[in-house]
Amino acid sequence: MTVRILIVDDHPVVRDGLRGMLASQPDFTVVGEAGGGAEALAWLAKPVAVTSADQPDGSSVDAPAVGPERASVGVSGRFAVPEPAASVDLVLTDLRMPPPAGAALIRLIRREYPTIRVLVLTTYDTDADIIPSMEAGAVGYLLKDTPREELFRAVRLAAIGQTVLSPPVADRLVNRLRTNGERPTLSGREREVIALVAAGNSNRDIAAALFISEATVKTHLVHIYTKLGVNDRAAAVAAGYDTGILGG
Repeated sequence: MTVRILIVDDHPVVRDGLRGMLASQPDFTVVGEAGGGAEALAWLAKPVAVTSADQPDGSSVDAPAVGPERASVGVSGRFAVPEPAASVDLVLTDLRMPPPAGAALIRLIRREYPTIRVLVLTTYDTDADIIPSMEAGAVGYLLKDTPREELFRAVRLAAIGQTVLSPPVADRLVNRLRTNGERPTLSGREREVIALVAAGNSNRDIAAALFISEATVKTHLVHIYTKLGVNDRAAAVAAGYDTGILGG
């Protein structure tokens, strides 16, 4: 089985390196590259030339590169039956790139092209990156320090739908499951406050959004810090993701 791969990364040097590594494997074909989410989606939607066996002059017609609408050559050589397979088997993507990116890009690809697997390859190993990506439909999550042979193995497994995780990512997911039963209990209002903090809102913004005073926001934050065992906003957000209060 040849695995047809679309590389999505906003760093050209990374794309070049990945293309070179993947090309060393006889069962891998890099069919395209993109520098961000919009470019990747445009690539997936572009038409490709498909030659009909019935055309004596070898002329071709345009069909979508992926998706159920792509024309196929049937037994008779005519374009009659929609082909469920795509010209891409696997999207190998980073997360933080020109939008749509991260979980949003994964979700769009999985919704529009359900036959395509998405494998994350990134430097980010926080719950805030891992959990949304897996929930959006990624088949695996690898870190960029993954050894070559492990990357090759992961690509082959991901292409057939098997979940693949870098060991540090697997450890984080296991720890998250273990702590889910021990997660701190925040009140409904405290959950609203920490969610707004995670979204980058100031105390004034939070007060306006919840129709409460800034003093009340500060009181809620003190309670949140105490329950999570932290001392500042950034640590509270990190603890919120680690314990599943955020992103769950």
